Order: sequence, then structure tokens, then C-alpha cells
Amino acid sequence: MLHMMQRLQQQAIRPTRRSFLKMSAVAAGGLVIGSHLPFSPARAAAGAGDDMFTPFVRISTDGIVTVLNKHLDMGQGNATGLATLVAEELDAAHGQMRAEFAPADVERYKNLAFGMQGTGGSTAIANSFEQYRKAGATARAMLVAAAAEAWGVPVAEITVSGGRISHASGKSAGFGEFAEAAAKLEVPAEVTLKSPDRWVYIGKSFPRLDVPNKTVGAPRTYGMDVQRDNMLVAVLTRPLAFGAKVKSFEASAAKAVKGVVDVIEVPGHGVAVLATSTWPAIKARDLLEIEWDETGAETRSSDALYAEYREMAEADGPVFRDDGDVAAALEGAATVVEETFQFPYLAHGMMEPMVLTIHVEGDRATLWYPSQFQTVDQGTAAAVLGIPQENVTIETLYGGGSFGRRTSPDARHIVELATIARLWGKSQPIKLVYTREDDTRAGYYRPMGVHKVRAGLDADGNLVGWHHRIVQQSLMTGTLFEQYMVHDGIDETSVEGVKDASYAIPAFKGELHSPKVGVPVLWWRSVGHTQTGYVVEAMIDKAARAASADPLAFRRRHLEKPSGDAARDKDNVRKLGVLNKVAEMAGWSGPVNGDRFRGIAVHKSFNTYVAEVAEVSRRDDGTFKVENVWCAVDCGIAVNPDNVKAQMEGGIGYGLAAVLFSEITLTDGHVDQLNFDTYRPLRIDEMPRVEVEVLASAEAPSGAGEPGTPPVGPAVANAILAATGEVPATLPLTNHGLA
Repeated sequence: MLHMMQRLQQQAIRPTRRSFLKMSAVAAGGLVIGSHLPFSPARAAAGAGDDMFTPFVRISTDGIVTVLNKHLDMGQGNATGLATLVAEELDAAHGQMRAEFAPADVERYKNLAFGMQGTGGSTAIANSFEQYRKAGATARAMLVAAAAEAWGVPVAEITVSGGRISHASGKSAGFGEFAEAAAKLEVPAEVTLKSPDRWVYIGKSFPRLDVPNKTVGAPRTYGMDVQRDNMLVAVLTRPLAFGAKVKSFEASAAKAVKGVVDVIEVPGHGVAVLATSTWPAIKARDLLEIEWDETGAETRSSDALYAEYREMAEADGPVFRDDGDVAAALEGAATVVEETFQFPYLAHGMMEPMVLTIHVEGDRATLWYPSQFQTVDQGTAAAVLGIPQENVTIETLYGGGSFGRRTSPDARHIVELATIARLWGKSQPIKLVYTREDDTRAGYYRPMGVHKVRAGLDADGNLVGWHHRIVQQSLMTGTLFEQYMVHDGIDETSVEGVKDASYAIPAFKGELHSPKVGVPVLWWRSVGHTQTGYVVEAMIDKAARAASADPLAFRRRHLEKPSGDAARDKDNVRKLGVLNKVAEMAGWSGPVNGDRFRGIAVHKSFNTYVAEVAEVSRRDDGTFKVENVWCAVDCGIAVNPDNVKAQMEGGIGYGLAAVLFSEITLTDGHVDQLNFDTYRPLRIDEMPRVEVEVLASAEAPSGAGEPGTPPVGPAVANAILAATGEVPATLPLTNHGLA
């Protein structure tokens, strides 16, 4: 996904990176740092006042510092991360910091990694690191200038610490006392950022700002919390087979349910029930009688799809990497190991299903929900409603998880809601609620995939050739991103993690087949790396076993060899750094540790390097329990190490569920799983003990939300290989008596 965003930036939208810091006028009697919006007569007439400004930092006269988060915080903590950056350069106190979500405005709040407002690819902190620090430093400089003018002292004699502005004369004030005066000053053309040796918060501790409200259940934290006067609740009956259409429906029984207002067909989506609250809407939906037309729908079962995929894996496909003569290398190898891996569809399974609210009033619309891709959502709603994009207001709320689910190229959830509102035709708020079952069978899954790999070793146990063939449905084909991310039949998101695999292998060939399937697919936490990381690292262990080598030593050997490619060699230095650290943490002495078995894996994703060791025990029934996971991560400068550790822990738990239990299967095109009883997540008593170390680094910050997930699967697989002599090649493991 990160590669997609970078490509979009290069080819489509070119943001002006240095144009973000301008000063607004006085707003709400305080200091506002950000970007000025053009004057809007309509908004002024409505008394919008402050809404004419979209600041990064707002300082009110009571001394409260509010940081506007241009991203979605769905539990990963970026709201606190951005506030940390501002607080650092502002020299504010933790207790005065607040975080709010910025409005949808691509020009003011675009993600600098890809030029549109949105959150993805683990870019929130990486793209904002300098931007939000400069916003804080600018606010500080202006507060200091206002204080110096009021006190009649030189600026250089003013100090700021812990939210207090001070002078050696004994004068002292809080930020609020000079906020209004500072807002009237000219914006400094340049500001000096702190050097790392002066950091108070960055790289240290800054407690999460969202925890108190979430702990007490503050109103309007999440999408389900939204309540509006005269609001209707909608639930939608979607077809069981993807691509099916409504042929006819009978709604008399549904309309008889108390609280039901209407039942309407939503062309291309299904049948919606509108009611005064959620329960009657759900109850009435169960009474609908719908005949579906499955002509043209996807009606294949999982077994049939897997058979087709495995057959495709035997044939040549479009080439995405071609280093050296692989055929000759494998022909001349002393040993050749091969394996075919199989991955199921996966749902995102976030704790808060999709819930979003809209209120259309004439040619204006307001939406309340956790928006992950504000630019796409805003444009989609405008197109469906037939109104200008600037007339669509998005009030972003916290998301109860996402893992990719809340941002899809077609913004189908927005299309559904806006279409229902347009068909209803009344100026009345409507909340669209997905039940857990709705969300589980709605599609937008991680693609299923088959990988066939052959690896050759010479007589000394060195890798000499690697042939990797992938069969996986394209994420980008048919979307607005296809022109940027699919070239010569290659979807870059399908091959990431293999195309850039950096082990020293003289001959390497990669091929990709992208079958056409009617199941809607979407990026899933770590996108292509969730499959490629597993395959590459499991095959490395299988090759090490064939070479009679320790898996750690085998990796070191193939990462230490200079390649002549400076970028690849730098990658390998950082990979070795986390690999050596995790081995130290785990006390690695080999894959067998008494009655426990250990596996190791290292992977780079989203410019972050993660190595993990998993330790498993074997139960009496032959299944395995993951007891311990050690994790070392190099994500460049860690703005908040505690939060990075939390993200690694969460990514490990999320990845374990996928490896051990989770899968979406189809029977005649219908999804078999509906809730957490059949779509199996990791239970709390199954979470292993996890130890995380964040390596010190002077490199620019990189992602933390996703990179913890890819290595845990192969680490577990390699531990099971150590115990059984066989690589677990078909997931989830529970289907094969291993979990």
C-alpha cells in the first residue's frame, strides 16, 4: 500500500511540502497555527467563524493546546504521536495537550506520502514528523515573541518549559495569556527544530491522550455513539453471492414491525430497512423475503478456486523479478527444495463493525464516522448525491480497529449510505449499521493465494537460485489505482516482500498470476507482506534444514554478503541488527530448546525492520501452543517507544490469529463464516508472552502499525518445522491438526 501511495504522489498529485505553515487570524480568542482557508460567504453567513480555518495547532486562552490530527486514529495511537511532536517543539506540558480530528480538506491535510488525505501504509507519523514539529515550533516562536513584546525584554531571554513562558526577571505566564496577542503577529519564515539531544518527549514517554475518554465511554467516541435528532437507522440486506442482484422482494411482514419506517431497494446493493432504532431494523430485515438473481455472480467454492490456483501455479506467468539464470542455477544445484503454500481469504475482524451516519440538507451533507480515506470518501459521497465535493463535511471519529477495512478504493460503505439517503429523499439523519455478520460476509477480504517456490543450494549449503510463482487476486485491478500500480500484468501489492527480498541469491525469478474472481478484496494488515513474508521466511528455514545449518546462522550468511546494491546492503545491515538483537533477547541456541521448539524470522515492510522468535510447545494431542514471542524492531526514530511496543504486540496477536485459526471459505459462492464463533480470532488465553525491544536509531521514523504482523507467522511455522520436520504450508494450522 505504501508503494501505491508513493507512486500516486509521483505520477498524479504533487503536494507542495513546504507550504503548510501559515498563520491565520485570531480565532476564538486564541492562537491558530495551520493553513488559511479561502473566505466562504455561505459559511460566514452561517456564523461558522472558526470553521474558516483548518489549523494543525490551536491554543485557546485557557492554555489548552489542541492538535488537529489529519489522519484516522483507529487504535494505533497516532493522535497521541502527533500531539507528542507538537508538544516537543512547543515545550508544552502533557496535561494541557488535546487531540481532535481535522476536517476533510485535501489541500490542508493531505498525507505527504501520497498527496491525498488518508491513513494507510503505516505512514501517519512518518509523513508528519517534520510537519507537526514545525507547527509546534512556530507556535512557540510566536508565543515567545508576544511575551517578549509585552514584557519589554529580548526574545533570546525568554524560556519555555512545561507549558510556562518565563524570564529571568521573575515574569512567568501560561500559553493562554499570550495566545491572542501571538495570533496577531507575523509568522516567522523559518523556525529551528530541536536537536535530538534536547528532546524531552520524542523517544521517551508521552501517555496516550485517547485513553481517558475511551475508559469512561465518553459520548461520540466511535461511529455507533452518534445520535442525531429525528435519526433513522438503516440495515441493508446484501446478497449472499457476490455480484448477485435483487430479483424481487416481499416486505409486508417487515413493514409491520413497530418502529419500521420503510423498506427500499438499493439498486446494486440489496434491500434496506429504515427504522427508528437498530433492533426493529434488524428484526424487520430478518422477515424480508428476497429472491436473488445470481446470474453473473461469483458462485465458485473455495475448493474449486484453490484447484484453479494450484493449476495456475504450474504455468509460466508475467515476470516481476529476473536476476540471473534461474533455470540453470536450479539445474546445477546440489540440492533443490520446493514447497507450495496456500493462504485463505481473511476478514479484517475489527472490534467495531462499519457504522456511519449521514445528514443531507439540500446541497450539503455531513457524515459522522471513522473515515480512513477522507479524500476518497468525500468525493464518493459528493458524486452519489450530486453535490459539490466541498459541500460534503466529514466529522471523523475514532475507529474501533480497521486493519485496512475502513478504506477501500470504491468506498462501497459510503456509496451504500449516500444512496440510501438519496433514495429516502428527506432531510433526516440516517445511520447505516453493519452487524458483525454483515461485516464478516461483506467481502473486501485479504486475497486468497497460492505460492510455489523452488530454491537451490550448492554443495556448501549456499542459496544459488530461487524461483517464486505467486497466484493471487489483484487488489488494484478495476480500481482508480490500477493505472499507477499495475504494470505489464504485475500488481505491486501482490509481489511486495518478494520483489525486494534481499537475501544474497545469485539467480532469482518471480512470476505472478492474477486470476479474476468475483470476491471483492482489500488490503489487510501488512497487505502483500502477510503472505510473502511467510513464504520467504518459511522457505529460508527449509533451505537451512537442507543445508544442515542453524536457521539463524543461515540467515546471517545470506544477509552479510555484499550485493553491490547500496540500498539492498543497507537493508541487510538493519535486518541483521534486529535479527541479532532478537537472538540475544531469546537466548537463541538453536531451533530446539529442551521440550520447546523455536522458529525465527526477519522481514522488512513499510520501511521498518522486524525480527521475531516464536517458541512453541507440543500438546499431548499433537497440536502446538505458542508460548513466547520475542520481537526486535527498527522503525527509525521511535516517537513513542511504548506505543511502538504496543503495536508490535497487537500485530503479533493479529498475525497469530491468521496463522492458527482464521479463514473465510465459500460454498457455492456463499460465505460460510458469520461471527467470531466461526471466524476464529485469537482468544485472550491464547496470547503468548511477548517481549519487544525497540532499537535506537537516527533514521527517519517509519511505520509501526503493520510491520509486526508478517514475521510472526513464519516464526511459528519454523518452530513447527523444527518439531515435525515439515513446513506448515497450508493455513490456517487448525485445519491440519497443528493448532
